[in-house]
Amino acid sequence: MSQGDNQSSHCVLVVDDDPNILHLLETRLASAGFCVTTAHDGHEALTRLHEHTVDLVLSDIRMPGLSGQELLREIREQWPGLPVILLTAYGRIPEAVASVQQGAADYLTKPFDGRELVAKVQEVLAGRPCTRPQSHVSSELTDIGLVAGQSPAMAKLLTLVKRVAPSDVTVLLEGESGTGKELVARLLHRLSKRANGPLVVVDCGSTQPTLLESELFGHIKGAFTHAMQEKQGLIQAANEGTLFLDEIGNISMEMQTRLLRFLQEKTVRRLGDVHTTKVNCRVVAATNADLAAMVAQGTFREDLYYRLKVVRVHVPPLRDRREDIPALAQYFLASFSRQSDIPCPGLSEAALHRLEKHSWPGNVRELRHVLEVSALLSDNPLLSAENLHMEPSTQQPEDTVLSLDESERNALVRALKHVNWVQKDAADLLGISRRAMHYKVRKYGIDIPKRGEKF
Repeated sequence: MSQGDNQSSHCVLVVDDDPNILHLLETRLASAGFCVTTAHDGHEALTRLHEHTVDLVLSDIRMPGLSGQELLREIREQWPGLPVILLTAYGRIPEAVASVQQGAADYLTKPFDGRELVAKVQEVLAGRPCTRPQSHVSSELTDIGLVAGQSPAMAKLLTLVKRVAPSDVTVLLEGESGTGKELVARLLHRLSKRANGPLVVVDCGSTQPTLLESELFGHIKGAFTHAMQEKQGLIQAANEGTLFLDEIGNISMEMQTRLLRFLQEKTVRRLGDVHTTKVNCRVVAATNADLAAMVAQGTFREDLYYRLKVVRVHVPPLRDRREDIPALAQYFLASFSRQSDIPCPGLSEAALHRLEKHSWPGNVRELRHVLEVSALLSDNPLLSAENLHMEPSTQQPEDTVLSLDESERNALVRALKHVNWVQKDAADLLGISRRAMHYKVRKYGIDIPKRGEKF
């Protein structure tokens, strides 16, 4: 059977207000063996759908009258099982991503490759993602330690990452401390066209504000008192690669202004220098803070916020992906056992049940810490529930409702108890900077016992 015979049963409705693109799409799909019908706008597309049986709709997003997004909503209501692929200009990728989240099957950016177009249509009509990219994503996950497991929340995250990664759009990763935002940033880099370039990670939370400007932008010799030699900034070091700005909500207003200028102009000027340097890098930022609230409070620039959140990716907390805990536990135990050259213990059903019912205020980072300590201190080949080094008080009854401040204070106290009240260790466990840890301890009036003092 020829390719044309194989596709002849599938009819594709192509919608675009540009007659040249419409003709190009029609010709390319017809040559691949598809039955093609066309429409010049969204209203005509609805008429065609009432007149013909269609297996897939390929529509431009930006059209006069009824837009592609509005057409998508109409199709979702009237033909809920009909897949829709949207076409968008490169600069409007966030619009397309939002449409996918609202029910579109996928999107393609203009200009598109004809073979890519046909492959995408075949993939969607087959009702499954293409096997090669999925295999590629799976291997990348294993390499960087991002364990997906079986949860719908992580499946949704990975689908979005896969679609966004090949572009150069700025991505804002949002989520609680310890959820794995840096690992998601690494996956975005690995799946991007910049994968062979550098991935430069900047922890904006742990770097002193007075040093962050020099770290990011660099300086020339003599720019300030201790500048004994010139230094390249981390932004410039990320040229042709990806710049990951972690804890972006912690930077000062002055740094926000400088960073905004870089995002607008794609140039940097080292401290003390009069010349600027062009930098071509993709920017991914992460935060566990509510940047929108900070904008409303006047502590974060609104224009920078909108520059950073071109595409927003929410990294779910562990309590929203409990289905992944068995896979995560197995991965952490195996990894730690290899690194420490100790036998890898198993988990009893009771131990696994306790892990799955735990509240995990420190998220995946806390789970890893618990398993590593438990594996190290236990001589049993099978970890029981009693072998798990977890504070019983960390589990709040499900019907207990606490204020945000109460929840945060309890999480801080639990973390501090877990690490014998060493604030820097608690900060690492919770995934916050030491400066933020000291601030929160003072804010909530938490008494840190002196050494040797029982609490």
